[in-house]
Amino acid sequence: MISDGQPVFSAPAHTADSKVTEDRDLVAAVLRKDRKATAEFVARYADPVYAYVKQRLAPRSDLVDDLVQEIFLAALQGLGAFAGQSSLRAWLLGIARHKVKDYYRARLRSPNNAAELDAESESIPLAFPRFDEFIDQTRLKDKTKRILAQLPEPYSLVLLWRYWEQRSAKEMAVQTGRTEKAVERLLARARAQFKRLWEAD
Repeated sequence: MISDGQPVFSAPAHTADSKVTEDRDLVAAVLRKDRKATAEFVARYADPVYAYVKQRLAPRSDLVDDLVQEIFLAALQGLGAFAGQSSLRAWLLGIARHKVKDYYRARLRSPNNAAELDAESESIPLAFPRFDEFIDQTRLKDKTKRILAQLPEPYSLVLLWRYWEQRSAKEMAVQTGRTEKAVERLLARARAQFKRLWEAD
């Protein structure tokens, strides 16, 4: 386009292809041990990774920094495997999802937690109609976080894993080495305790 005899150029659009190229260039620089590129890599993606982990570990905010550091260490160690088929951000969040799952699994496999929970009564009914809808609608509210913080850690973890991470009782059983029925009992006790605390708050 010509205006007043001078060509007018518009800035190139930031397309998906250019983003992939930018990601690959950054990865290549990090792999060359470019310290500036490594700092940019962490600075660029620290906020979304931190936000993701903080939400998934609520109310255990004291653990977020350590897990985020672990995620970036794993990412830097495995960066050579980044193929560019997804964005670098999506790839990092995939690592974060796995690390959060590993945390849930490890904590729920803890012998102390298992002994404490198995010693409790199994008389609590399994049914709590539409609990998934209930926790989904209220999970961002301060009250929900407050209630989760009051629960024994295995209870808050099993609720987060089931309803925020959308894992089935069967998947959780496989990951923790417990039976599906044991996971369902744990969920039932966690839901019942959550409901009692919610109503008393």
